[in-house]
Amino acid sequence: MISVEEAKNKIKADMPLMPPEQVSLSEALGRVLAKDVAARRTQPPHAVSAMDGYAVQAEDVENLPASLNVVGHVPAGQAYDGSVAKGQAVRIFTGATVPAGADTIVIQENTERDGELVKVIDGKAPPGRFIRPAGLDFCEGDTLLSAGHTITARDIGLTAGMNVPWLTVRRKPRIALLATGDEIVMPGDPVGPNQIVSSNGPALAAFITARGAIPVDLGIAPDSADTLRVMAAGAKGSDMLITCGGASVGDHDLVQKVLGEIGLEIDFWRIAMRPGKPLMFGHIKDTRMLGLPGNPVSSLVCATIFLGPAINAMLGSTADDAIYEIAELTTALPENDEREDYLRASIERNSDGTLLATPFGKQDSSVFSGLARADALIIRAPFAGEIKSGQQVRIMRLGGGILST
Repeated sequence: MISVEEAKNKIKADMPLMPPEQVSLSEALGRVLAKDVAARRTQPPHAVSAMDGYAVQAEDVENLPASLNVVGHVPAGQAYDGSVAKGQAVRIFTGATVPAGADTIVIQENTERDGELVKVIDGKAPPGRFIRPAGLDFCEGDTLLSAGHTITARDIGLTAGMNVPWLTVRRKPRIALLATGDEIVMPGDPVGPNQIVSSNGPALAAFITARGAIPVDLGIAPDSADTLRVMAAGAKGSDMLITCGGASVGDHDLVQKVLGEIGLEIDFWRIAMRPGKPLMFGHIKDTRMLGLPGNPVSSLVCATIFLGPAINAMLGSTADDAIYEIAELTTALPENDEREDYLRASIERNSDGTLLATPFGKQDSSVFSGLARADALIIRAPFAGEIKSGQQVRIMRLGGGILST
């Protein structure tokens, strides 16, 4: 058995980087940039007013009250053709270009208007007051988004403001999914007395989508070498093949044998972790292959620890593979054995802000309901000693991704 860290590093290092492609801004949400994004304009392009009021020369309103001649009117998005001279004012609205000659804005609440005269009766208006200078947000040529960044809704707004209509992103990896086993049926299908409903396929497809890749569901292969061989051929052209089940040592665990016949070369098999020991990684020609345990909890925990980072590597993503934190344990845990343990837990904060982790009582790897409501996984190192309530533990947050994992 190899360690979790060694397995994760081997998988990430072996992932191919997806080629770039161009998408429109409207299709860019959740995509990973393959190229830096620079502004195509300066924002704002000119100095603009930040308030409704009057554009004036600051020295004219040093001593109040002060009366000024109103020589113009400029609404938002427009500019005054003339220049503001001493003793003059231009009525201005938020977003309008500050006229030449003016160096401050007097807000309208501090004025009284009488025809073409305005009296400034209150407030200070030193140079620059309520003026947004050109380039306050960004300037043409500024790089505001970098390669490896995952585009958010905020980034969409920023990029639109930069006048950038197209983005160069990494192609989404295509990841084929193949469940195995006579005992598995799809949700909604008739269920025999000794069969179970497949949760692995739907969960992993959702996980892959949430992490920014495209799932390709190959279905459920029965415990038949010939059928498994034919169905596995459906992964041709995919960037990765994920199998669920059939990777252990039982007489009906056919994945290694059958895929070996069509070119599978195994890099490693079996990880010193719980849940998820019978994990396998290798290649079928140019397609990477990750064999996950058939147990539903083990499968999704392994996807979180290994498949998520693999997808990040294929996308060239600079995002963290997972969020790790330190929490205070609320209940004692016994000493651990030779495998790294991942315990499903709930997380909350007490009144002083301390993060508290409570492991669930049922940690059996078949209890999917516990994984579904877990906030985090408590990580226990191999051969870790007994730990008491109140001591600190390392946790890995669940959730996140482009949608939610």
